[in-house]
Amino acid sequence: MKRSRAIKVLIIDDSALVRGLLTRILGSDRELEVVGSAADAYVAREKIKALEPDVLTLDIEMPRMDGLQFLRNLMRLRPMPVVMCSSMTERGAEATLTALALGAVDFVLKPKLDLVTGLEAYAEELIGKVKAAASARVQPLSNVAAASDSAQSRSMVRLCASTRLIAIGASTGGTEAIRQVLIRLPVSSPPVVVSQHIPRAFSAQFAHRLDQACALHVREAEDGLLLQAGHVYIAPGDRHLKVVSDGARHRCEVSGEPPRNHHRPSIDLLFESVARHVGAGAIGVILTGMGADGASGLKQMREQGAFTLAQDEQTSVVWGMPGAAVALGAVQRIAPLEAIAAALGEGGDRAATQPRVMEAMKCRP
Repeated sequence: MKRSRAIKVLIIDDSALVRGLLTRILGSDRELEVVGSAADAYVAREKIKALEPDVLTLDIEMPRMDGLQFLRNLMRLRPMPVVMCSSMTERGAEATLTALALGAVDFVLKPKLDLVTGLEAYAEELIGKVKAAASARVQPLSNVAAASDSAQSRSMVRLCASTRLIAIGASTGGTEAIRQVLIRLPVSSPPVVVSQHIPRAFSAQFAHRLDQACALHVREAEDGLLLQAGHVYIAPGDRHLKVVSDGARHRCEVSGEPPRNHHRPSIDLLFESVARHVGAGAIGVILTGMGADGASGLKQMREQGAFTLAQDEQTSVVWGMPGAAVALGAVQRIAPLEAIAAALGEGGDRAATQPRVMEAMKCRP
C-alpha cells in the first residue's frame, strides 16, 4: 500500500557534520522528509513527542546517554523503526549487533566526512534502508525478550538423518532471525551454511555471538573448509560463500568475485551452488530481508528436489526476500520464525521421500 505522505525522519547524532550530511542525503528524496535532528538522546526524546517521526536514524556513541541505552528505553516505551549509524570497528560491530537484538531494524555505516567517491552508493543504501524501515514490523522489547527466552527453553528439534545440508539466507532483520533458528538446532545437525548481508568488519563478531548462543559450533567460512555435522559456516562480509563437492563430501568456497545484484555475499550464489552440488539432500531457508536476493537460487534448489522454506510475513521484519521467493514459486512451506526449526525436521522427512513422490506423479495417467 503506497503512502499518501512523505516518510518523516528524525536524525540523532552528536556530530553536526554528520547530521548535516544525512539531512542532505535523505532530503534529496521526495518520498522522505527530515523533520528534525537531535544532538543527544534527551533532545531526541522531546522531538519524538513533538514531531512524531516515522523512522529514526540513531548514532551509537553519544554524550549523556549512548545510543544503545536510548534504543533500549525506546523499544520498551515507544517502539518504532530505527536505523543505526555504526562505526566500522570491532566495538562498533558488537554494539550494532546488540542494537539489532534490541529491535533496531537495520544499520548503515557512519559516513566518512571526507567522502568524495562512493557518495552516490552510500546515499542509495541509506535511503533504501530508511524507506524499508518505515514499513518494517517492530516489536516491543518485552516481546523480543519473551521470544528469545521461549526459544532457549524449548527442547531441541530432531532432524531427519537424510538431510545432508541446511542453507539459510537472510538480510534485514536476519541477524536475530538466524539466531532464533540456530538456537533450536541440536549439535547433531547436518552442516549449516549461512549467507547474511553484512559488512566485512561485522561477520566475525556475528559468528562469535552465534557460537556463544548455540549448541552448534559457529564460525566464519574459510575457503576449502570441509563441511562437518554440528557446524555452522557464516559467509564472511563482502565475500561470496558457495558449496562445492569434494568426492562424497562438501567444502566451502569463499571468493571475492563481483557482487550479484549488488550483494556480496549473495544468497542466490549460495543456493545455486547447493542446488548443483547437494540437490535433494538439502533444505533451503529464506528469512526476513529487503529485496529479492535468494529467490531464484531457492527455486533452483526446489527444482533439484531440495525442501524449501520461507519465513512468514507476520514474523518477518521485512517480507521482501521471502515474499519474492513465494511469488516465484520457490517455496514449499511458509512458517513463522519460531516454527522454522521444527519445519526443518519435517522437511528432512519430505526431502527423503520427495524423489519417490515425484516419480509416482510422473507415472500417473
